[in-house]
Amino acid sequence: MKRIITQLISLSVAVLIIGCGGGNSDSSGGNALSGYVKVDGSSTVFPITEAVAEEFGKVHPKVRVTVGVSGTGGGFKKYAIGEIDINDASRPIKRKEITKADQNNVAFIELPVAFDGLSVIVNKENDWVDYLTRDELHQIWKRGSTVNTWADVREEWPNEEIKLYGPGTDSGTFDYFTEAINGKSQVCRSDFSKSEDDNVLVQGIAGDKHSLGFFGFAYYKENKDKLKIVPIDGGDGPVAPTETTINNGTYQPLSRPIFIYVNPESGKRPEVKAFVEFYMSNTKHLVSEVGYVALPDKVYELALSRFQNSITGSVFSGKNTVGVKIENLLTE
Repeated sequence: MKRIITQLISLSVAVLIIGCGGGNSDSSGGNALSGYVKVDGSSTVFPITEAVAEEFGKVHPKVRVTVGVSGTGGGFKKYAIGEIDINDASRPIKRKEITKADQNNVAFIELPVAFDGLSVIVNKENDWVDYLTRDELHQIWKRGSTVNTWADVREEWPNEEIKLYGPGTDSGTFDYFTEAINGKSQVCRSDFSKSEDDNVLVQGIAGDKHSLGFFGFAYYKENKDKLKIVPIDGGDGPVAPTETTINNGTYQPLSRPIFIYVNPESGKRPEVKAFVEFYMSNTKHLVSEVGYVALPDKVYELALSRFQNSITGSVFSGKNTVGVKIENLLTE
């Protein structure tokens, strides 16, 4: 079962409504539970939340789960004013977002849900790119870049203009990529085609032989018949993102955990509590179906405990987590 959306969505207002149809009841009387759960945020995390919400709807069909897609930053803007119960995030919460939430007396419980390998992609017909180094990516994407053609990257490559595609500036994927490649979040050249919808990026790259872009691994897996993935040399030789290299940390510097952030006040409502507990208890079995890499069992156990004990705050924000075991961060 694959849950990547296959049609374009209007990212500022897109809402997927799940769980209001029929389904099987569980032995604990799940059909008696009703209410609503409002989720928004990352397009990268969206496929996971979509899959979880659909399965949750089979158990609790009277709970209405809406999943919006306005980007990690756009979701945090809504979260900070108490507009949504959960924010999908493809990066840790930023200090300024914590401050904004604090000003509105909105707390958060930070829960990692999967690993993702941010993937660099070219057109399927591209037969010259064998790999890119971290420095070459920096030269292409840095602010003020003079790289305009493939020959500007390596002289033996075609003297054809590179058509660049990437997530919008509200995207956590954009934040993570620019920090990992350019050294600072949001620092990037501006002359590229932007979208918060990864499906738009897929279509753009698939339709242009000389294109280059980046997005989450799941969207590559769903469209690998029309895209080509680029191995990245982070200093130890070229490595392509796979479930194995993302999980064991050899795909660097573009491997990352992705999250949901839960409002603890919302979590007191029975339907939200049930949804989050279902999420943390079932995600491991769903993430691979939508193209991501499951976290270790211990991480899901610690995250569930974190939610059930209403432990607020971030253990990831502002930290370099490369090579650090997530379970160690959650334990600390």
